[in-house]
Amino acid sequence: MHANQAAPEGDHGVGERLRRAREAAGLQLEDVAERLKMPVRVVRSLEEEDWSRLGAPVFVRGRLRSYSRLLGLGTATTIEAARVGPVEPPALVTHSYVPRYQRLLEQFSRRAAYVAITAAIVGSVWMGTRTQVAVPAGNVASLDVPVATAPGAAGPTVAAPVERTPMTASMTPSPVLARKAPAAEAMLSLQFAGDSWIEVTGRDGEVLDKGLLRAGEARDYALADVGAVVLGNSSAVEVEAGGEAVSLDAFRRANVARFTVSSGGSLAPVHD
Repeated sequence: MHANQAAPEGDHGVGERLRRAREAAGLQLEDVAERLKMPVRVVRSLEEEDWSRLGAPVFVRGRLRSYSRLLGLGTATTIEAARVGPVEPPALVTHSYVPRYQRLLEQFSRRAAYVAITAAIVGSVWMGTRTQVAVPAGNVASLDVPVATAPGAAGPTVAAPVERTPMTASMTPSPVLARKAPAAEAMLSLQFAGDSWIEVTGRDGEVLDKGLLRAGEARDYALADVGAVVLGNSSAVEVEAGGEAVSLDAFRRANVARFTVSSGGSLAPVHD
């Protein structure tokens, strides 16, 4: 048993109780891990009372309850003997949360500026084409027409003027290349129907958000900023990525969902 949590004086610690009950039931650590859908290292940490490797108290209490129920032990007695601290909502530490209305306002401002700039460019090109003047068509007689004198005529006769092809300037406006409007930023949205402990880390490993979220709350993060997510009580959390609903079944273990976010915005489960 680790020194971080001592057993009560004159009584077996909760880890020892779990181990003896497991051995009495003829089960190996691997058997328990398979039945509870837990990694073997988690089962071993429960029997060694190494709570520091199991995360927040809410996870420790939940796993102790599941293990006790499997072995037929009293769950309340086991949790009381474990002396795991109560679940207290930690202070939320938010580094990059931006309110939805502010983000929408910034997107609208960028698009309005883009439309104004595009309109100014197209207007300038159109006005330029309007100032082009066509060269008037017509027959122009050359000043160098030779003078011919007809036999027996009183005076010279002027040769017929040479017909020339009229020149006309093009009135076709120059083509304007259309510019593609910038795409809206893809978001990761979390909606909480019940209390849930969360931890959101960035791609650089920095914690973006961590704490206990209450029922009715919501969180939004830019997908490009998120590296990994842990959701306790995940059955009470609805997840959307890039506007599409995401099922947490592939990421859930013992009602705790863990997944990573790739650079392309796709979600992948975390393997123990």
